[in-house]
Amino acid sequence: MSDNQANTEKLEAAAFRRLLKHLDDNKQVQNIDLMITADFCRNCLSKWYMAEAKAQGVEMDYDEAREAIYGMPYSEWKENHQLPATPEQMAAFEKRREGKA
Repeated sequence: MSDNQANTEKLEAAAFRRLLKHLDDNKQVQNIDLMITADFCRNCLSKWYMAEAKAQGVEMDYDEAREAIYGMPYSEWKENHQLPATPEQMAAFEKRREGKA
């Protein structure tokens, strides 16, 4: 691996850790809102994380991946930080999904 590639990977890893910290510091931002505005959420990150682990030969299940992203078991995060989606949020989410078809 070249020095440039190693530096790029270090920077990408640091940016990813910063993204996770930012999401952790802003637990009030609900996954549904992230899906509506950015078309990804913490669960999406968990799936991507798990897929990359498997691509690199690292065994990881979805619960492990979610704990890596959420910083705690998903059930704990959901109980303490996730609110039920409002009818307005669900309507916006459905509208976004329809626009992707």
